[in-house]
Amino acid sequence: MASAKAALIDAARETAESLESVRLDRVFFALSDPVRRAILARLDEAPLLVSELARPFAISLQAVSRHIQVLVQAGLIRQERTGRISRCNLEVGPIFAAAVWINRYTKYWQTQFEMLAAWLGETSRPGVRRRPGDKA
Repeated sequence: MASAKAALIDAARETAESLESVRLDRVFFALSDPVRRAILARLDEAPLLVSELARPFAISLQAVSRHIQVLVQAGLIRQERTGRISRCNLEVGPIFAAAVWINRYTKYWQTQFEMLAAWLGETSRPGVRRRPGDKA
């Protein structure tokens, strides 16, 4: 009985991890396009109608709508329709989840920053010999 319960817990954990992976894949895919990033930036200021979102882009309204659907599928935008009017709102939860995932790797570049700071501290002290060609 205990092993069956453990197996169910493991299966549930794997399913949750798989779903989280799919969500991250969708977010990173959505963020990979400059038009979609620009749409998100515009929505950071206020909710907008689809026609307002499309205005600055030199692409068709249909193309902007396709970009919006990718963002909706990634959970980055919530789209509310009232008749033929469609308003888009920014949803920050998926961006936060992606930031948390990326943040797990800060330990790698933080060490590099610390080493750079130490090196800069050493080379900026008076009397420290620099290699030929190094700028003061």
